[in-house]
Amino acid sequence: MANKYTELVTDILNHVGGKDNIISVKHCVTRLRFQLRDEGKADTDYLTKRDGVVTVVKAGGQYQVVIGNHVPDVYAEFLNVSGLTGAGSLDIDEGDGPKGNLFDRFVDLISGIFQPYLGPLAAAGIVKGVVAILGVTLGWTSDNNALYAILNAAGDGFFQYLPIMIAFTSARKFRMNEFTAAAIAAALVYPDLATTVSGLAEAKLNQVFGIPFELPSSGSYLSTVMPVILAVWVASLIEKWMKKITPDVVKVFVVPFVVIMVTVPLTFLVVGPVANIASDLLSNGFTTLMNVSPILYGALLGALWQVLVMFGLHWALVPLAILQFSQNGWTDILLAAALPNFTQTGVLLAIMLKTKEEKVKSIAMPAFISSIFGVTEPAIYGVTLPMKIPFYISCAVSAVIGAGLSIFKIKMYAFGAMGIFQFPAWVSPTEGMGPMWIGIIFTIAAIVASFAIQMVAPVPYLYGQPSDDKANEATKEVVPELKEIKQEILASPLTGKVVDLVDVPDEVFASGAMGKGIAVDPTDGVVTAPTNAEVTLVFPTGHAIGLRTENGAELLIHIGMDTVSLDGKGFETFVKAGDKVVAGQKLVSFDIDAIKEAGLPIISPVIVTNSDDYVDILMTQDETVSAGAYLLTTVK
Repeated sequence: MANKYTELVTDILNHVGGKDNIISVKHCVTRLRFQLRDEGKADTDYLTKRDGVVTVVKAGGQYQVVIGNHVPDVYAEFLNVSGLTGAGSLDIDEGDGPKGNLFDRFVDLISGIFQPYLGPLAAAGIVKGVVAILGVTLGWTSDNNALYAILNAAGDGFFQYLPIMIAFTSARKFRMNEFTAAAIAAALVYPDLATTVSGLAEAKLNQVFGIPFELPSSGSYLSTVMPVILAVWVASLIEKWMKKITPDVVKVFVVPFVVIMVTVPLTFLVVGPVANIASDLLSNGFTTLMNVSPILYGALLGALWQVLVMFGLHWALVPLAILQFSQNGWTDILLAAALPNFTQTGVLLAIMLKTKEEKVKSIAMPAFISSIFGVTEPAIYGVTLPMKIPFYISCAVSAVIGAGLSIFKIKMYAFGAMGIFQFPAWVSPTEGMGPMWIGIIFTIAAIVASFAIQMVAPVPYLYGQPSDDKANEATKEVVPELKEIKQEILASPLTGKVVDLVDVPDEVFASGAMGKGIAVDPTDGVVTAPTNAEVTLVFPTGHAIGLRTENGAELLIHIGMDTVSLDGKGFETFVKAGDKVVAGQKLVSFDIDAIKEAGLPIISPVIVTNSDDYVDILMTQDETVSAGAYLLTTVK
């Protein structure tokens, strides 16, 4: 059954090259993350301008389509429409693996293994933090309080049996049966195994083909990371080989039988010990690097963390933190990356107070709230990065805060929580709530410092100069110079009441994610060409049309909101993609009454989708406009 995202995901599917071009797809907080066979088949220009898509990012061997905070719903519908299963992986042929250089493939592998369960991992981390606070403040333990015992199991359970979770996601990346992989992981965390191994060692019966049967120095494979990843990789190779030689009639049970029978002993005797040695070397090496200059390390990580997240490159560090946590019960590798979201909070607060643009305020407010909870993409993509200066301030303050945190050598005793939810993770079993209060103090410092600097620094305009008298005088002084550079005056394609873009009842348009522009509440159901142009896009339903003017402005005229749901009813188009049109030529006619009867808004945005190519875009100040009358000016 179709839902409100069906048309969007169908369009995305078609413009990333279709189902056959997709190796895998997953999602994070705001993005669909594709691994494509051939990125050249994806229409990036189209998707970037597409209603419902914020932007497209290519990084870490992934093709990332930025959607926004509702990406989980879009992802679910994408799987439904595309027919992809599980984590979005296709059943692909052998040898059809990740593309890109070695580092890109590494980032894709790591993100594919760790990303799917980060939400529950963060939730379990928050529970562990709450349990720590209850223990420190109320003296509760599993011996004296039943509720504490229950919550402690809820927080610890995920981390204890982390190898099983990793086995599932690793199986998806290595393309083997997930439940066979889970069976292998379950053997690694089998209860009372430590007692059995210890008894065999005392009786000198722990040799298998001359190889000692031993467990890690911690006494078990509970909470470990690398052994199960390597075990599933080995198992995937065995499974592929067995599938080739096993008759179909017995394949369903013979293949997993052989895989488990071979992989589990091999893991306990060879793969596990090798992985443990590699884990120790990796962890010790990174810890040594931090100890050489913790201040420099903290400053660099703090400054670069937001950039790494933007391009998905932070996945190179996340597994190291999980590894350290699994070995010690705490982690400090990502400590300097804990608070950059709050530097975004500070600059956003200053921007909201200083800016005279209502549009910026409307975008900054929800981004401000999201940043408090650790989600910074709306802030970065919607406000601070386009303005540049606020983004630089945020990174600079994050560097100082990261260096400061590193001096105190605070550890995090839970993993995965973000924003204000991470504070309980800093409660120490030995030092109590002291480290948490230090973290809170640094959080306040991050907000206050970034806020203060941004209050002193200028706030660039995103949507044109303010309309007060002084600004008008400045504009008058600048306009002659701008005219000498380049201007294009565009007429209105519609007749009706002029509506500010921020008042359009659609978040994508109102936020300016599609570009700068203005809207018209039409009183006449005809769309005409605002200037001489080429038709670049005509939606099949007739509700939207794209134009490229002779001077290079790329326009999107979107008739009403959610009118795609009418499936073309009440719309008639008179041009097609590739046609050359002249100013005033009839492009589309539409039935206003039919749209209103369907309960849909009739407000129609006119967007300059390549707004970044212009110094400014000036809008009409009139309350109403007629088709062919002045609407806006692009300034280059």
